[in-house]
Amino acid sequence: MARVAGVDLPQNKRAEIGLTYIFGVGRSRAQTVLRQADVDINTRIRDLDEEQLGRIRTALEQGGDIEGDLRKRVQLDIKRLMDIGCYRGLRHRRSLPTRGQRTHTNARTRKGPRRATIAKKKAPGKK
Repeated sequence: MARVAGVDLPQNKRAEIGLTYIFGVGRSRAQTVLRQADVDINTRIRDLDEEQLGRIRTALEQGGDIEGDLRKRVQLDIKRLMDIGCYRGLRHRRSLPTRGQRTHTNARTRKGPRRATIAKKKAPGKK
């Protein structure tokens, strides 16, 4: 089982795709890392030996934040926006979309399930 940056990589995937399971590594960065580590992109994760995995680990460390450090930085950035009270921070605080999407309809992913509206009963009419 190949473990890189605290993540178990899927055995049957190509190296390029398997590295994208690490938070902060997309296809482009995975290709760059594999090129730096001198590993073929089409090699399966199960076929990588310890030397190649070591080179991949060092290339990832040199490339910048990934996994826990990156998640922490993103959360701190969001907290900073909320603390200074800017528009994006207010949208985060209210759990609404932050990038200008409409909210009258849609935005259900961000807002959560619809709240049931309580229908008022009509008072009996006087004759």
